Amino acid sequence: MLRKITFSLLVVLLVGIFTINVFAAPEKSTLQTVLARGYLIVGTGSANVPWHFKNEQGQLVGMDIDMARILAKGLFDDPTKVEFVEESADARIANLVTGKVDIVLQFMTISPARLQKVTFSAPYYVEGLGLLLPANGKYKNYEEMVAAIENGKTVTIAILQNIDAENNVQAGLKGAVCAQYESQGLMYAAIMSGRADAACTGTGSIKWLSTRESEKYLDSGRAYNPQNYAAAMRLEDQLWINYVNGVFLEAMCGRRFQLYIDAYAKWFGEELPVPKFGKPQMYR
Repeated sequence: MLRKITFSLLVVLLVGIFTINVFAAPEKSTLQTVLARGYLIVGTGSANVPWHFKNEQGQLVGMDIDMARILAKGLFDDPTKVEFVEESADARIANLVTGKVDIVLQFMTISPARLQKVTFSAPYYVEGLGLLLPANGKYKNYEEMVAAIENGKTVTIAILQNIDAENNVQAGLKGAVCAQYESQGLMYAAIMSGRADAACTGTGSIKWLSTRESEKYLDSGRAYNPQNYAAAMRLEDQLWINYVNGVFLEAMCGRRFQLYIDAYAKWFGEELPVPKFGKPQMYR
């Protein structure tokens, strides 16, 4: 009889523990934290045009910055309610997972390795890689660099330091020498000083620099390796993830489309068409 009672009590305890674990209140979402705080905290950079950089007044501007303001407008109907935390590229994930920032908007590429540590929003830009040339350099286009390598000359390509740097350089110009730098500013300084012949960088940056500073930079005509840029968020915060995705999708192809169209035109010089009626834009 005692054994039956003991066993019954054990079952009751186990059921109780299971019930508590299953039906316990979920951990507070970033969405709730941000709304209670009254402003959004965004991790970003400050030296990569046209994504995130400082204008003549010392203010952060760029496509990443505008995406943050679109999110703040969705949260508070006020695009100014954002605090930006300037960070290096290698601090993006660390600052996010430790809670220093609510979200990262810093020209961040989705990758399987990163998806093990953070989750990503719907992409807000499809970037590619290209080769940027100095206007006063030895080469005027991609074909001239190919010919130089075929003739046994050394062509050095500057690139932002990352684990895929060597592969990205070889994909862009087979046989080139890869020179890695800690920031885009140092990378561009290398080609302007002659320490590198070209810079492997995003097509968005190339478009911005070659059109606005044509006396300094040339587009080599080489573009490759499409990749998605998206906002990074902490894993297992589905409420926040869903909210950010909803705001971004509405801005890119829904009723708030003008916000995204205006930002895109400002930083990439292209007027996007108004979303069509019928089948949702993302499935066309």
